Amino acid sequence: MGMSYEERRDSARIPFTFQVRDAALGGSFETYEGNIAIGGVYYAGLHPPAGAKVEVRFLLPGESGEVMAMGEVIRVSREGERFGAHIRFTEIPLESELALARFFQEKPSSAVP
Repeated sequence: MGMSYEERRDSARIPFTFQVRDAALGGSFETYEGNIAIGGVYYAGLHPPAGAKVEVRFLLPGESGEVMAMGEVIRVSREGERFGAHIRFTEIPLESELALARFFQEKPSSAVP
């Protein structure tokens, strides 16, 4: 079985670029710079996420396919004029989760606590 939320949240975060869109509204993906962890992503934007569910996609170095995951907005914080969106992965294919774990094992020096 996968990691618990607490185990995932305790994992390091790595600065990363990924794409996000509202799961209910659909439409185009928007590119954000933020950070990624085994359990989810964080990014800051001019507007908070419109819905509670989002789709996230990204490419991992060394992997051939794009990772697609569903996420849930667990918190929105205010960062000056921007909003910080804290997203927890709720659905991510096992092979993608394993690829993400490998990525973190290979990149410990760039991770932030």
